[in-house]
Amino acid sequence: MRLAELVSVSEAVASTRARSAKTALLADLLRRLTPVEAPVAVAYLAGRPLQDRLGVGYATVYGVDPPPAPEPTLELTEVDRILDAIASTSGPGSRKTIEARLTELFSAATLEEQGFLRGLILRNLRQGALEGVMADAVAQALGVEAERVRRAAMLEGDLVIVASHALAEGPGALATARLQVFTPVQPMLAVTAETAGGAVALLGTAVVEWKLDGVRIQVHRNRDEVRLFTRNLRDVTSTLPELTTAALELAPTRFILDGEAILVDRDGNPRGFQDSMSSFSTEIRGRAALTPFYFDILHLDGVDLIDAPLTERRAVLGQIASEHLVTGILTSDPDEADRFAEAAVAAGYEGVMVKDPDQTYEAGRRGSGWMKVKPTHTLDLLVLAAEWGSGRREGWLSNLHLGARDPAGGFVMLGKTFKGLTDEMLAWQTRRFLEIEERREGHIVYLRPEVVYEIAFDGVQRSTRYPGGVALRFARVRRHRDDKDPDDVDTIETVRSLLK
Repeated sequence: MRLAELVSVSEAVASTRARSAKTALLADLLRRLTPVEAPVAVAYLAGRPLQDRLGVGYATVYGVDPPPAPEPTLELTEVDRILDAIASTSGPGSRKTIEARLTELFSAATLEEQGFLRGLILRNLRQGALEGVMADAVAQALGVEAERVRRAAMLEGDLVIVASHALAEGPGALATARLQVFTPVQPMLAVTAETAGGAVALLGTAVVEWKLDGVRIQVHRNRDEVRLFTRNLRDVTSTLPELTTAALELAPTRFILDGEAILVDRDGNPRGFQDSMSSFSTEIRGRAALTPFYFDILHLDGVDLIDAPLTERRAVLGQIASEHLVTGILTSDPDEADRFAEAAVAAGYEGVMVKDPDQTYEAGRRGSGWMKVKPTHTLDLLVLAAEWGSGRREGWLSNLHLGARDPAGGFVMLGKTFKGLTDEMLAWQTRRFLEIEERREGHIVYLRPEVVYEIAFDGVQRSTRYPGGVALRFARVRRHRDDKDPDDVDTIETVRSLLK
């Protein structure tokens, strides 16, 4: 298959909003791949080279700028060959060699292909082929249920690998997927609930646990070897020796645990998220040690536990790691759940998790079997500027610069968000913002101080990025406050008072 066919489908998917249409476009392309082309195409549609990291930066990629080819001739396998050569280039003179190979590649590419290749190499393609859509497309191309593809991807921890094997070898390859120690899997995720009591009422009976505000950690052990992975599956073993030591102190010798690493004070109370992240990102010498807390187990001594109910998994976890088990209760009483949640927040925790006791572990899925409950704050803030969007939001002013009022005069920026904006709101604010535009800098449109939005957020953290010294965590738009003027905007002192 020629690269041009894949680029054309990528562009069509990016410009299509309907999930079913995206799936059909991708499935049609996947069916036309040869076994050799399958892994290359699936990786490219996932937005990364098959070689993963190429070690080529922005300056090099855009520093090579030969005239585009008049007609498409590049084959997928040819592109992969050149990128493979680039990935294996190192040592003296490597930069010139890489530039020569990039020149070879871009010279054979059309203008559209050049743009795609630059985005691919730099891993910033915005083509709309999200993992959920890709899983549906792979299933459609193979003629199987999407759940089979998702489960195989859950076990392998990588949809690209699963899809490549299945497309090359047939649907039977899906059945060979197994949970492997040292192969991280996507973590199970939660939806949001308003109250713990409401979530318990919905489930009938639920496990209610402290919600820790730290670093999501997946711990793999096989005998004397331990490896640690973050939420995005990055290996951080070398940076967290205290968690390796804690894992080696457990009696079992082969397991996969899911949990959170946080910083605690001398009394065992949790420190804030920013403190945990600061310790996590600091060099080993001289930093404060993180403490592991586990809330799930996926594998133990050769037995996969992901299909066991939560209560069974939690019981096993309590037997092998009771000192590190996240505190929780089993209840069917909404009032008891609310009291437990209030106590958790009072003790310094972020909130609670409410979980279906019969729920299996669905890696990478966000379902109602797990619900997170945490206090939500709101502020009325001024929209200082907005950025032109990309991908689905292309053509709209979307990413908002938010500011609090400074009593001494003016406004202080607290951060950015595009979360919570509906299509109708994007369309309205694009028209409105262009009416009150003051100036532009690149893709940023600066506004007269007129529009006030109510912004919901989960907390405030210290920040050196913004002049006020603070930033909002998980900010999202709740509504336009057309009943409020800039003088009604919350002050920077109000925001600072929310620092944990």
